[in-house]
Amino acid sequence: MGDDELFSRRHGLGPEPAPIRIRHDAPAEVRQVILRVVTAEVGLRPSYVREVLCTVLRRMPDANNWSDLPNVYHECQTLLEEAPWYRVYDFVEALYRQVLRSQVPENAPRLQTALNEYFVEAGIGWQLNEGRLELREGEAFDSTVREAEGQLAAVGLPTAQRELQEAIGDLSRRPTPDVTGAIHHAMGALECIAREVTADPNATLGEILRRHPDILPPPLDRVLSMAWGYSSERARHVREGGTADQAEAQLLVGLAAAACSYLTTRMRP
Repeated sequence: MGDDELFSRRHGLGPEPAPIRIRHDAPAEVRQVILRVVTAEVGLRPSYVREVLCTVLRRMPDANNWSDLPNVYHECQTLLEEAPWYRVYDFVEALYRQVLRSQVPENAPRLQTALNEYFVEAGIGWQLNEGRLELREGEAFDSTVREAEGQLAAVGLPTAQRELQEAIGDLSRRPTPDVTGAIHHAMGALECIAREVTADPNATLGEILRRHPDILPPPLDRVLSMAWGYSSERARHVREGGTADQAEAQLLVGLAAAACSYLTTRMRP
């Protein structure tokens, strides 16, 4: 069924996003719905899906299974049931890339739309973005980060934009997020744009906040200064027992993204 044939998509309708309840897991129902979405909704043949699955899982297809339905489909079900949770999401990314390289590349955005809709409805904390599964923290967090990325690109700061993207990539690592890397890259994005705004190319963010107290309105300047100190303690100068957890890292990434968006306004004529 084509995307334009669905009533809800034609009219821009959809359910309210469910609270995120699944991230570092892939329950049985999620595995089976993913398979059903890619075959029944997107229209990929089970034998095509099996090839990608076997590649990701380093398994050989069952040579005795020839017919797509029900044999190969059931084989795909079994492969997904037995896979470690993070390999399920590896499979999603690999399938997108394979479809994009196929003779029908227009199925790739259809695949992304269909799976992202399911993830939102099921409360799954991932979203597929051009073939990469990224952390989905919630509408406010996602929109803050995306807006910051767009504004950094608009003012010609690809390095700061890349640092912010790296922060999201670190939070999205499977099976364990790299919270230290996420904080480091988020603060790196902020430091990069702060240097541009103040024309102080060699200063650290902490030095910039001391030398240029007017870069942010009070008390936000103090908030950022404390966040810099926190990130230095937890990410830049790691010590035993002093690393941040994922919630703290997400908070700092969101804060850094919002501050980056604000500082881009200081660069506009």
